[in-house]
Amino acid sequence: MKLLRVGPVGTERPALLDDSGTLRDLSGLVPDIDGALLADEGELARIRTAAASGELPRLDGAGLRTGPPVARIGKIVCIGLNYHDHARETGATTPAEPILFMKAPDTVVGPDDSVLVPRDSVKTDWEVELAVVIGRTARYLETDAQALAAVAGYAVAHDVSERAFQIERGGQWDKGKNCETFNPLGPWLVTADEVPDPQSLGLRLWVNGERKQDGTTAEQIFPVAEVVRYVSRFMTLYPGDIINTGTPAGVAMGHPDPKPYLRAGDVVELEIDGLGRQRQVLKDA
Repeated sequence: MKLLRVGPVGTERPALLDDSGTLRDLSGLVPDIDGALLADEGELARIRTAAASGELPRLDGAGLRTGPPVARIGKIVCIGLNYHDHARETGATTPAEPILFMKAPDTVVGPDDSVLVPRDSVKTDWEVELAVVIGRTARYLETDAQALAAVAGYAVAHDVSERAFQIERGGQWDKGKNCETFNPLGPWLVTADEVPDPQSLGLRLWVNGERKQDGTTAEQIFPVAEVVRYVSRFMTLYPGDIINTGTPAGVAMGHPDPKPYLRAGDVVELEIDGLGRQRQVLKDA
């Protein structure tokens, strides 16, 4: 299933994109798409049955904003330097274990909402990423099978980063990762049954129509199952939590000088096979 949330900021309603590409209203069945729903196999089965029957009301998508596909996100765990090609382009040593950092849930915006270039920013960068959405409580997972069983689905994430804040201002990476609007998510949460192999997905990103990233999750140093299992050893994952699993080569930081960092007026578009497409116009904060 392709689950999404549509409507103005703060008043989104749950919806479904059916196999014909028709937008369907879920608000008569469930209050929202959140961790409680993703953990409830009975409710998910009701949605599948209703979608198959054709009984869900049609929604007119014209002029309708798409919000983040998950409400009330508990935490966002991010994996740094998780693609072989990205590590090479930045001159970084391939990590022996996953590098973890956090993004605050309030960085999340819809897939086509504006991204704000922070005040005093000179190195705002792009990163297309596969987001893993957790569907059941996971702690101390032992096997890859257990890890994948904890995944509710997948989505496109844009891990926007301010490199000067991240690297040159001391301390941890958080200062360059948690600026307002720095995690567009969606358009859809695609349930795990529709993504049989998360390690065979193409990821692409364009800036002002020029392709900058063109990678595949096959390049991940630590694949999805290993990442979920690893994270569960250090923190409990709950339904509705998200893991951003890293970005392939092609970020601005990896370009030769002068590096083409983002500025107000730039347009960024990104997509992942089967998971949909995003488009953001950059504005000054």
